[in-house]
Formats: sequence, C-alpha cells, structure tokens
Amino acid sequence: MTKRAHSLSDHRGLRDLALLRQVGRLMRIDDPFFRLSEGVNANLVQKDGSTLINFSSYNYLGLAGDPRVDAAAKQAIDEYGTTVSASRLVSGERRIHQQLETALARAYGVDAALTFVSGHATNVSMLGYLFGPKDLIIHDWFAHNSIFEGIRLSGATRLPFPHQDLEALDAMLTKHRHKHDNVLIVVEGLYSMDGDLPDLPALLEIKKRHDAFLMVDEAHSFGVLGKTGHGLAEHHQVDPREVDIWMGTLSKSLASCGGYIAGSTDLIDNLKHWCPGFLYSVGLPPANAAAALAALDILDREPERVQRLRQVSRHMLETARAYGLDTATAMGHAIIPIMLYDDAKAARFSNAMVQRGVNVLPVIYPAVPAKKSRLRFFLSADHTPEMIDQSFEPLLELLKIKKQPVLSSAA
Repeated sequence: MTKRAHSLSDHRGLRDLALLRQVGRLMRIDDPFFRLSEGVNANLVQKDGSTLINFSSYNYLGLAGDPRVDAAAKQAIDEYGTTVSASRLVSGERRIHQQLETALARAYGVDAALTFVSGHATNVSMLGYLFGPKDLIIHDWFAHNSIFEGIRLSGATRLPFPHQDLEALDAMLTKHRHKHDNVLIVVEGLYSMDGDLPDLPALLEIKKRHDAFLMVDEAHSFGVLGKTGHGLAEHHQVDPREVDIWMGTLSKSLASCGGYIAGSTDLIDNLKHWCPGFLYSVGLPPANAAAALAALDILDREPERVQRLRQVSRHMLETARAYGLDTATAMGHAIIPIMLYDDAKAARFSNAMVQRGVNVLPVIYPAVPAKKSRLRFFLSADHTPEMIDQSFEPLLELLKIKKQPVLSSAA
C-alpha cells in the first residue's frame, strides 16, 4: 500500500530528492543544477568571478541582452508599466500585444497568432481545451512534458510512437483512428534532447490520409531552421497552412518569455475567447511583448545570424564526430548532445568542465530515458569555431582522448 503523506514535508518528491542527494554525497558528486551565474546568459557567462564559455543557454540568435531588444523592453515599461494588470479580455489588451501577434502570424505565413504568458502553459491549456475524452492524441515519444500534461488535462487517449518512426505512427493510426472523434499528431520542430528534426512532408501525407490534425511544437526550431530562421516549414519548403497548429515560445530565439499558437483565424478566435490559460490569465507583460517583437524584427533584418548559428553548429558536430564522440541523432542545428550513458559520469563531467572554464549541463533520468544521460550543448550565433575548439580540450581530457588537429568544413 502506498504511504499517505500527512504533511507536505513527507511528499514523495522530497523523499526522492533526499535519496538523490544521499547518492550524490556517497559518490562525492556536487549537485550540478541551480548554478548561480551573473549577467546575461549569453555565449559567455560570469560565475564566481570567472568568465566561462557558455553552452547552457537557449540564446540561439545571440539576442538576449542585445541593446535594441533591451531598449524596446524599457520603452514598453515607460509606456505601459511592468504589467497590464488584467486579462486581455477585460482591460489588459494593449497595442503591443496585437503588433507582436501580427508579426508572428506573418513570420509563419498563417492567418493569426495568440500569445500566452508561459510556453509550458501554452501547451497545457491549449491541448486541455481543444481536445476531450473521445479524442486521440498521438505523439513522438520524445515530446516535451508540457504536451504530456496538456493531454492529461484534456482526458484524450494518449499514444506515443517511437521517436521519429513514421511507419509506426502510420500503423498505429490505421489501428486506432476509427475509434476516436478527433485525432491530433504532435511532433517537435527540433528535439531539445537530441537535436534532430522530423520529416514534415511525410507527416503531412500521413495526417491527410488518416484525417488527423497536425501540431508542431517549434519551441527550439523557430529562429534556428530555415534559410531565414522561420522554422520547420521553411526548412522543408512546405506551405505552413497545411499544419493545423503551430506552437512556439518567446524565451529562446526571441529573447523574451511566454508562448504562442499560430494558425487559422478560426483556431485563434476560438482560443482567444475560450482557452482558460489565455482567458483567465493576465496579459503578456509589455516588456516581454516588446522584447520579442524587437527580436523578431532583428531576425528578419539580420538573417546572417541564422547562418552563423548553422555554421558553428556544424563545426561542433563535425569536430565531435571526428574525435569519435557519440552525438546520437543530432543534425547540426543548435543542439549537440555528447552521450555518456551514465548519470554519475554526466554530473561529474559537467562539474569538471565548469572548473575548466566551460559551462555545460548534464541531462539525466528522468529528463531522458534511463542510461541515456549526456552533456547537452546549446549553440548560439555568437559562439565561434575557436570557442568550440577550446571547449573540446577539457572534454577530451576527461574522456582520455588524445587531441589531434580536426578539419571542419564550417571552420
């Protein structure tokens, strides 16, 4: 029988945390998480008076701390204050919200967009509202926690398909589609743990054949994929209107905070008037909306940022492979995992890398499957090939791999 918690201090989460800390002490591993840093979380970061090369930031385009983005946020505070102090339905609607949503819809090439105050809450609330117990939501096994939570809230049947296995997806839909009213296929534009991306044209063919909807979570792919950074549809050169739901976040390439949904006028009108996570929440803070709008404008005017990110990402991937390192299924798009397959080793290596001037975090169970632990490198347009090469030195030392000159086409 499961022990009943009689106080919040006896919650299962705290018991699990105590066990993890005990194991860490026994293995003499310092906790690698919640490291205190100073300043902007950019390609370089300040920690304990030292400057580290930083690979633990979603700052893909190097726009966090950009003076133009900061200035837009400050101007919005001067004009609107730090909060709109109400749900947008009642008195929280501001012109800056409308400007950002119009710009997002234009960037995607769809009718409309809607912003939420949290990326995680965007998925939870949107999925929880749009779908119900008679529906099926079938998703890639490596989908984000927010998708799982949204499906749980909806009451829909949840079926995961093996990562990137579209034959399995097709077979599962053949078997289960007829049992449900609505079916939604959910994938990510760029998978945050492995750095690979889905075959969008094949997914569109599958969704049409099975009369399903398709949702793409572009939290990590917008600003990264495509010639001008406009995401997975631009990368594959398909009509973005063929995807029913585009989801993204403002906290990564767009140097702000919040989430958004983009799609048809009907979809956005529905969510705007009935989706609880939007309807019953305060509107996006003006500074966040203005920062994202400024970042989006810079992305459109400076597409070379996307090219620099692609070049440095390819350089890191090719260098890692030249040394025989396991990069899983990474494709050279801003996210490069170095697989270690051992939680303790990943934590130790992360701490050792910090001591050697490189800030990179481990990813361990349950964030990834058991025995799939890794160091995860997030790349920025502001990283340079020299920074990458310098950062490999301590990693190779820890792995006891002899350093040799590496030639890269992206160098």
